[in-house]
Amino acid sequence: MNERIFALDIGTRSVVGLLLEQTEQHYKLIDYVMLEHVERSMLDGQIHDIVSVAKVIQKVKEKLEAKHDIKLTKACVAAAGRALKTRRTTITKNIEQHPLIEKEDILFLELSAVQQAQHDLALEETDHTSSHYYCVGYSVIQYKLDDDSIGSLIDQQGKYAEVEIIATFLPKVVVESLLSALQRADLEMEALTLEPIAAINVLIPASMRRINVALVDIGAGTSDIALTDTGTITAYGMVPRAGDEITEAISDHYLLDFNEAERVKKEITVSNQATITDILGFEQTITYDELADAISPAINQLADAIAREIMVLNARAPKAVMLVGGGSLTPHLTNQLAEKLQLPNNRVAIRGTDAIPSLQFEADIPAGPTFITPIGIAIAAKQNPVHYISVTVNDRAVRLFDMKQLTVGDCLLAAGIHIDKLYGRPGMAYMITYNGQSITLPGTYGQPPKVWLNQEHITIEEPIKHGDSLYVEKGKDGNEPHVTIKELVGELPTFTVYYNDEKKQLAPAIEVNKRAEDGNYLIKDHDTINVIETKTIQEFLVKHNKQDILNELYVFKIYINGKEKSFPQLSTKLFVNGKEVTKKALLQPGDKIRVQEGQQPTIKMLLEEAGIKYQQMITVIYNGKPVTLTKQSIRILQNNNERNLDDRLQHDDKIEIESIEENEFIFQDIFRFISVDLSQIKGGIDIKKNGQPTTFFDLLEENDEIIIN
Repeated sequence: MNERIFALDIGTRSVVGLLLEQTEQHYKLIDYVMLEHVERSMLDGQIHDIVSVAKVIQKVKEKLEAKHDIKLTKACVAAAGRALKTRRTTITKNIEQHPLIEKEDILFLELSAVQQAQHDLALEETDHTSSHYYCVGYSVIQYKLDDDSIGSLIDQQGKYAEVEIIATFLPKVVVESLLSALQRADLEMEALTLEPIAAINVLIPASMRRINVALVDIGAGTSDIALTDTGTITAYGMVPRAGDEITEAISDHYLLDFNEAERVKKEITVSNQATITDILGFEQTITYDELADAISPAINQLADAIAREIMVLNARAPKAVMLVGGGSLTPHLTNQLAEKLQLPNNRVAIRGTDAIPSLQFEADIPAGPTFITPIGIAIAAKQNPVHYISVTVNDRAVRLFDMKQLTVGDCLLAAGIHIDKLYGRPGMAYMITYNGQSITLPGTYGQPPKVWLNQEHITIEEPIKHGDSLYVEKGKDGNEPHVTIKELVGELPTFTVYYNDEKKQLAPAIEVNKRAEDGNYLIKDHDTINVIETKTIQEFLVKHNKQDILNELYVFKIYINGKEKSFPQLSTKLFVNGKEVTKKALLQPGDKIRVQEGQQPTIKMLLEEAGIKYQQMITVIYNGKPVTLTKQSIRILQNNNERNLDDRLQHDDKIEIESIEENEFIFQDIFRFISVDLSQIKGGIDIKKNGQPTTFFDLLEENDEIIIN
């Protein structure tokens, strides 16, 4: 005998019970019963009145039992997709001292984001208990490195790593209330699934889930959304708008009570027209298009809410959208949704039971989208049932909601273990001063946590099964830095120059706390390190104890009667490769340095350089040869002391010059410029000027001829 399946779709407005028979290749729908709730015992997928819901379940079960003369003891059920809680969370981690190197590090970061989402969700609840939620899946939206989007964080270097995820949670109370309602109706839970998964399983086979498709189940109170991509179900969501808003819009526009408006909505989708009688007694017949125009704002709002939630969950428009549930028959909804998602009209479609290839019908059931989810519950709950499994995490028992292939990471989440706190702390950093600049030397990185599964070291990607034993150990802390000066600054450059043709080797000097050290010195906390490189001629001269040359690198100047006179040609000069340079000139390998020392000039030399006349002169002819006679025309004073022309002056000396009243030359002046050997002259001296006898006191003029015998 083929196996029979009893499935229940416990919705906001009604409970649908289905009997299916499973054959080797097909499922056959034997019968169904649908009863509406007498009271508002369901709200947004959550059972609020277990007793009332249990009574409706009991009636559905009894009707099927009586009709087919069977005893139903087990039921397949689904947790409503609208009960799922989806949170979008971003978490940022400073990776300057802990770079993300391996895939496991990225997974730890993602799990930290999921834990943050779970914590945020818990804060919204009155008891603030995050353990009241199961994480049933999460998807990474994007990674960022220093605020820039990036495809992968593995092996990346930067300051901040960021991951943004969408995580989906199921309240435990949803499952517990389902169990309680079934027990009151004398039923056991044979299998459990989620409504979005149920609908997807019958409409989108696993082979098609690589396509990015949105499935929207539009019920009475909410519209549930599930998305597929890359071979899996990537996200779930819900918007609090659905068929009831459309019914209310019909009621408001045509002055009908809610139940009558609901009848009109259903009738017009089947017959394209309906006859109504409003509360004032007026009767009229309306068409499908008239109704659509009348309630277009409500249709637009529903389409807009669904489209916005799809974009939030998917971050882009999907390739296609499938609509199921009674609310999907809302007039013109597919076109509105296609427009808002910027999709062609043929990419948004309503799917009915005729789209389930493996289903055969024995009972007369509507072919539209209303029964997609109930049928999906029956099939999915058998094909992909959700189980509880129990594992041990650090000697503590943890139960998990087995909706997918569970991993070690799921166990850590369920156990409430904080991933960030399991990383080893970085080693203590050193604060040093290098060439006057404060530098932080980080310690070694803390190690990631270590995980053992059944005493075998594994990664957090490892799948788990019922009864596994998991042990998590905090990663080891890092060490203080172990860095030499050579490791800090690299190989120190050395090169050769020539100083006045003498070969000189230039190498940087290293000082630590004002003491000379070499590149192998192991740096300690609070060290002050100076690496003194010889880059300029000035630094070269200081290093080679030639500071005195630097002291002479000035433009020689004196002050004459209070006015400054500069003599750069007398100054000490520096030359590199034959070209005059300043002391700030940068040295290159092989440079030839030459120092041209300055002069200590006489007063006469400086007066000549300054173009100052300091004497008067005439030329006479003595014994047939010209002789120039000179006489000082100025007096030179320094600190009120008279100086001679041959005295030397120092840089910055101050002198005063006074003119001497000019006196004419007399004959005896010539004796200061000639030599007369009196021993060769016998008798008296005969002196003549211009051939005439003269005296020692006679005046001399330019070109006078003098004879002395």
